[in-house]
Amino acid sequence: MSDLGHVAWPPEPIRTERLVLREPEARDRTTFIELLASPEVHTYLGGPRPRDELEREMPEVPERWPGSFVVELDGAMIGQILLRRAAGHRRPAAVGKADLGYLFLPKAWGQGYAAEACAAALDWFDGALPGEPVVLTTQSANLGSMRLAAKLGFTEVERFQAWDAEQWLGLRPPAT
Repeated sequence: MSDLGHVAWPPEPIRTERLVLREPEARDRTTFIELLASPEVHTYLGGPRPRDELEREMPEVPERWPGSFVVELDGAMIGQILLRRAAGHRRPAAVGKADLGYLFLPKAWGQGYAAEACAAALDWFDGALPGEPVVLTTQSANLGSMRLAAKLGFTEVERFQAWDAEQWLGLRPPAT
């Protein structure tokens, strides 16, 4: 994956009804480690990383790059939204397109935060890079992600086998 190219970054924080999407800060480091070490979060992502490894390797200020948003609720990080260029994607239909990814703490699941945050990030993307489609890949067994993809306007392009599981590739056409 690579960055989105030339976009104005960082944008002003994006505010939704309940959330703020903003650039990562030093205060988010502990939550990034929690996200990456969580077995629940990584059920469909190949498993968690060891916490001690993350503690050693995570920079004081988590990486900042265009398309990486912290999702904040009431002043605390609850997740991350990623929009990156799918340069080395396994599927030809995705190569070169922007790829949407997201991670949320389990305590934030089931409350619509992912849908609200992803929709806001996609709105930002549509303004920053108008006319570009977005792809999303998830395991077809991840029913929550499948529902979210449909809610966000992604439609199935194909299913394929990778990482010992069936994967689903969806496409969101450019905003008009």
